[in-house]
Amino acid sequence: MAQVSKYPLKKEVEEKIFEILLKTIADLKKPEEVNEFLEDFLSPVEKIMLAKRLAIAILLAKGYDYRGIREVLKVTPGTVAGVNLKLKYGGKGYKRVVEKFLREEKIEKLFEKIDAALFQALPPKGRDWQGWRRKKWLAKVKSNQPL
Repeated sequence: MAQVSKYPLKKEVEEKIFEILLKTIADLKKPEEVNEFLEDFLSPVEKIMLAKRLAIAILLAKGYDYRGIREVLKVTPGTVAGVNLKLKYGGKGYKRVVEKFLREEKIEKLFEKIDAALFQALPPKGRDWQGWRRKKWLAKVKSNQPL
């Protein structure tokens, strides 16, 4: 697990290096850039640790219980409780990221439903309309639906 040096930094130095970190991350524009940076910047354990915390937050927001989250993600009760406390009583950061993820997930599901409806209503790509309409018409006739 990642460790912090036992030698504390001066407050000004700590603030400055954190400011540099924030600016560096904020300046990354493309997902590939973010991925490349995180691959170089974080150890495998740190990446998993951060990903699990985010997954815990999302699962808690979706209403999953502690036990299920612990079993699926192989985390301790303390980790789940810590993330839950941050979600409920912490700052806006966790909440904002989780809410954005859930909104995008809902939009994606909506587009999947629209895509499925269009697939049902339109002929498959590369097919002729006349043959497709004939099949739809025959299906309605066989099921006694009104034309």
